[in-house]
Amino acid sequence: MKLLMVAIPNHHFFQWVNQLKHSDYEVYWFDITDGGPKSSKIEWVTQIKGWKLKWNFPFRTQVKKKLPKLYSKIQKVNETDVTNAFKKALEQIQPDLVHCFEMKLSGLPILPVMSQNKIPLIYSSWGSDLFYYKQHGVNPKKVNTFIKRIDLLISDCKRDVDIIQCLGYRNPFYVLPGNGGLAINTEHIKKTNQRKNIIFKGYQYDVGEAIQIVKALEIVAVNLLKNMTIHCYSADVEVIDYIKQSDVFKLLDYTIYPRHQRLDNKKLLKIMGSSVLHLGNNLSDGMPNALLEAMAMGAFPIQSNPGGATEEVINDGVNGFLIHNPLDFRAIATLIEQALQDEILRVKAQEYNINFINKNYKRSILQPTIVQLYQKLKNN
Repeated sequence: MKLLMVAIPNHHFFQWVNQLKHSDYEVYWFDITDGGPKSSKIEWVTQIKGWKLKWNFPFRTQVKKKLPKLYSKIQKVNETDVTNAFKKALEQIQPDLVHCFEMKLSGLPILPVMSQNKIPLIYSSWGSDLFYYKQHGVNPKKVNTFIKRIDLLISDCKRDVDIIQCLGYRNPFYVLPGNGGLAINTEHIKKTNQRKNIIFKGYQYDVGEAIQIVKALEIVAVNLLKNMTIHCYSADVEVIDYIKQSDVFKLLDYTIYPRHQRLDNKKLLKIMGSSVLHLGNNLSDGMPNALLEAMAMGAFPIQSNPGGATEEVINDGVNGFLIHNPLDFRAIATLIEQALQDEILRVKAQEYNINFINKNYKRSILQPTIVQLYQKLKNN
């Protein structure tokens, strides 16, 4: 069976696809952005790249950098339209199924082509694309047309299933992690009393609110942080600048991993495994993969709860804390202090969360379901 995947180059997408590596499927990936070289993370997949530029003219990079207005005019005639490129790929491959990851970036661009055929279409909802589609300026009519075309939904949270069903979706669905599940190295999971880090995600652009976490840490009692190392990963420029200008952070031990310098996932998990807390704060999100990873590594989670998605895995005050207002840094600071001062709570939460993730999100357990869902859809 031939599967045509449509997605941006993304770590979670690569992880999902690798669940199919030893299946009998013939897998193709249409890179919707045509960004960068072929990925070494999915070498076994036939990767459709290099479709965008009609002519990679000499000194193109220099023109793009130094003469952006001229470059923009050139590219209007030098770039292949994504619809035409996808249509060509579809005709050449003749897949049994098409699977798009995220609506705005991957689903809507291929909709004009998919509306003209009856090839089964799978849609993986990611992050904010359903919950926040109006705020992202997506046309509601296009969303409704897209929903009518979907044959199978894969969502990383129940919240988005409810949303899409309210919009008229009536076909089958699965609730599965967007990366296909977690494979955890338990050697890096420290006991609660051996943890000396606090880690948080530094997203600020678009829907992230990491600066509220930084502000919260600034007013947390210093004696609670003095023996800790604070790690900020995937940090946007605004967050980096704020931290470096903070008088409080000058007194603290911290490390920043900028967003554009991707932190290796194994290293990230190792830091989580020695962290007391993992903090995540957004105006909008689905089920954060980073949250699930932190829970698996035993870090006590303090996480925002847009639309009720996070409360599907966090029982507030039992195995973590929910941030009810992502713009209230004072309330976030109170949660941080409560968690740092209550070791008994953190010990219980660590045991609960590790068992919960192993039971519900373990990669090896989810793999058969993921492999079989394609065959089930084709048979139906």
